[in-house]
Amino acid sequence: MTSRVSLSLIQALRDTARRLAAEAPYQWGHMGSCNCGHLAQTVTRLTKAEIHTQALQRYGDWERQLVDYCPTSGLPFDQTIDEMLALGFSREDLTHLEKLGDPAVRHGIPFERRNALRHNQRDDVVLYLRTWADLLERQLVEALPLPNFAEPALAEA
Repeated sequence: MTSRVSLSLIQALRDTARRLAAEAPYQWGHMGSCNCGHLAQTVTRLTKAEIHTQALQRYGDWERQLVDYCPTSGLPFDQTIDEMLALGFSREDLTHLEKLGDPAVRHGIPFERRNALRHNQRDDVVLYLRTWADLLERQLVEALPLPNFAEPALAEA
């Protein structure tokens, strides 16, 4: 996992999981309503149709598009990826999301469930997104500076 941890990144994951859990249209083979497509909807506020139409301007699924991504291409889909990267996600994060493959996120899922995860099943995607958000939230909390509550040294008389 290489994302830059932030509250807005965690919120995007939680919002996406919440929308998917509430039965938003899900179709793994559709660029706008697959795993990354749903996260892109959250981050960019574009519709699934807008994301799908952008993606069709170049060949390939999310993984291929992330490999071919060029920040100066001017292609609308690359601008969508730009927004996701600007929020703190990495190309590697997004590639992992599409296949639910990040080892750190998977490690946070109970063993029996982890080995049964399927990348194209809504409930598994929701679990992965929530687990990822929890992991990032723990990292964020662990990085917070804590005040030193040690008792001050008593002045010698």
